[in-house]
Amino acid sequence: MQQLRPAAGAPSLPPVPADALLPGLVWAFRFAPDGTPQPMSDAALVSEPGGWCWLHFNLADARALQWLASADLPPRARQLLLSKDSYQQMHGSEDCVYGVVADLKRDIADITDDTGFLRFVMTENLLISGRHQALCAVDATRRALERGRRIESAAALFETIIDEVADAMERVVDGVEHELDHIEEKVLSDDTADVRQGLGQTRRSCVRLHRHLSGLRIVLHRFERDSSADLKPSLQLRAGKLAQRLDSLDHSVVEMRERSRLLQEELHLQIEEQTNNSLRVLSVLTALLLPPTLVTGLFGMNVKGLPFTDTDSGFSWALLLILASSAAAFVVMKRIGLIR
Repeated sequence: MQQLRPAAGAPSLPPVPADALLPGLVWAFRFAPDGTPQPMSDAALVSEPGGWCWLHFNLADARALQWLASADLPPRARQLLLSKDSYQQMHGSEDCVYGVVADLKRDIADITDDTGFLRFVMTENLLISGRHQALCAVDATRRALERGRRIESAAALFETIIDEVADAMERVVDGVEHELDHIEEKVLSDDTADVRQGLGQTRRSCVRLHRHLSGLRIVLHRFERDSSADLKPSLQLRAGKLAQRLDSLDHSVVEMRERSRLLQEELHLQIEEQTNNSLRVLSVLTALLLPPTLVTGLFGMNVKGLPFTDTDSGFSWALLLILASSAAAFVVMKRIGLIR
């Protein structure tokens, strides 16, 4: 076992197993003083002087939780990193920033509109992050680093992750907007088959995106207002600028949510109109068949004195009476406007 001792200002980390593989570690990068990233295959590189590191963990691995629980981190930061809190928050002290932010989950193929949460603890020389499910923003940041993107500080890396969160949500918003355009065309052309389910899913996506975008921008605004002044310069975040980008994106989501609500109301009106038309047809048919039913009911009574019982053409006369009663009912309904 080897004790990791990062540069001054960073928390001391627990011993690393002899094989130098951290339990539950998804990936790790070491950054040179000029910001050049280097993937770490050996965890002992964390203890080398100069530069800073990013360690990203799978918090669904119990071994990772156990290892992080023994890290020399501020108690509240360590508690939040290991918790399962599902609401967004950011806190800062003089030499540490920690919190929980929303990110979109990803599957093997692409991003989804399901939301996960990224937990992090950031110091001047170390960024520790963790998640329970695969997330889009951190994975996109990893790919950018593998392509050689330079990042000068842990604060700049965290800002990059938030930018990637906004990019991922923006792609989902573009997809939802395209789907909403398609649904609107169908609603306006009265082709409403299979529209209700798609519209419901679209509205659900808008509500979820708004909930998490709104929460993240509020967290950033609150962090800039309450905690920025207490941080070291190297930990200062452009929280206000990040929040402004999320503000504009959230505004677009709110517009789409309102648009989907109006489309849903339009769809309900069309369905109600179709139902009313069906009920009107049913009412007309009932009214037309009521007089013939009365006639057949009269001739079905087993009493003496029924007309046409002694004539050979009685059935024809009864049939003519039925047709005449239906025609009379039709004329009456036409005059009073029940039939257009």
